[in-house]
Amino acid sequence: MAYWLLKSEPDVFSWDDLVARGADGEPWNGVRNHTAKLNMMAMKRGDQAFFYHSQAGKEIVGVCEVIAEAYPDPTDAKGVFVCVDVRAVQPLPRPFTLAEAKADPALKAMSLVTSFRLSVQPVTEKQWAHILTCAGAPQKGSR
Repeated sequence: MAYWLLKSEPDVFSWDDLVARGADGEPWNGVRNHTAKLNMMAMKRGDQAFFYHSQAGKEIVGVCEVIAEAYPDPTDAKGVFVCVDVRAVQPLPRPFTLAEAKADPALKAMSLVTSFRLSVQPVTEKQWAHILTCAGAPQKGSR
């Protein structure tokens, strides 16, 4: 299993929107960055991802799961980009903010801190477990 971080502007598509989609989940579409595309192409069913509210909030608010691997993004008329389907797994007991991540020496190499504009990012197993602990979440999503 691999770990990821997916960013969305909460006024466009929020954690609550994903939760409302239920077990069917939602296509993670509209991503137009080639590095993010490569990250989505590497995602496998069952991988876990943090759901991050960008712009307003700037915080990790939940955990979601990849339920369908990369396929052509239907919102891309040129057929260059892909999307994956994700479903909500659990909210974090408390949001974990960008400010906390930047101030935490254990996360100094995390993409959220070093490449904060990238909308689909890898997360290491150590970073994953550390953030879950900081947010007061159970560790069942980690290996």
